[in-house]
Amino acid sequence: MSARIAQIPFGRTGHHSSRILFGAAALGGMKQERADAVLELLLEFGVNHIDTAASYGESELRLAPWLRRHRRDFFLATKTGERTRDKAREQLHRSLQRLGLEQVDLIQMHNLVEPDEQAIALGPGGALEALVEARAQGLVRFIGVTGHGTQVARAHLHSLSVFPFDSVLLPYNHSMMASPEYAAEFESLVALCAERGVAVQTIKSIARRRWTPGDDSRRFSWYEPIRDEAALRRAVHWVLSRLERRDAVASDARSRGRAGQAAVGRGHARRRGAARHRALVRARRQRPDLAGQAATTGPVGAALPAAVSSVSSSSSGAAA
Repeated sequence: MSARIAQIPFGRTGHHSSRILFGAAALGGMKQERADAVLELLLEFGVNHIDTAASYGESELRLAPWLRRHRRDFFLATKTGERTRDKAREQLHRSLQRLGLEQVDLIQMHNLVEPDEQAIALGPGGALEALVEARAQGLVRFIGVTGHGTQVARAHLHSLSVFPFDSVLLPYNHSMMASPEYAAEFESLVALCAERGVAVQTIKSIARRRWTPGDDSRRFSWYEPIRDEAALRRAVHWVLSRLERRDAVASDARSRGRAGQAAVGRGHARRRGAARHRALVRARRQRPDLAGQAATTGPVGAALPAAVSSVSSSSSGAAA
């Protein structure tokens, strides 16, 4: 049996979630046998929080047989990308049917970042009304909001000014935090969440960069993940050595076991995190072009150039 990943309170929900969450997007294209094998890793490392979405292919269907055996062992979250009340209600009911459940713990508004979409989803007749209704009916216990890109922290601050969401999810890694604007907005969001007891989930912890046109590798995620074992370990350590937030593993199933092992050994990062941070800053000063690479990340997550990933890396997050 592997060492168990530590748990911390998931905001004000009363649940203690593992520091690493399981982002179930990768299950969407798998056969059931393969999905079951991947899910066994959750038990091995003590991951007790699963994050899926209506848009993750067949992910909810792949989870259903597993949940029949292990539902009480996991905090379960899904997402709706619909913006109107009727469509969001319909999609949530479909998710429950596909999962074979009468209730999920957390329903999240998926990638709610653009102002025009926020106006619809959070306004009269918007998706939020359907989710509040579902909570009153006992179909969901909590309501959250997720997002991608460089404007997401600002967007979440707006969403929280409209409704008391129970959780937020957004990218967090060294490359994105190297942007003063993103870092300031991210820290403002984290401070507000701490004040209100809102759970913070972060994603893109082992994102290396956008997929490049000349890369003919098989793609199991929306971004190119860190592939070097040592660099991946440092990436997870960098995130988990910082504030008491939680990280979600990559949508690339091949990286999940390594991410879990890295999370178990996160204590090393607590002792060496500051030195690695200084080393990475020095690397950026010596290679001014790195700042430009990091700035091109956009909604698929932070770029982590190879020259930097050999020194340190970062991020914490939930499923994309």
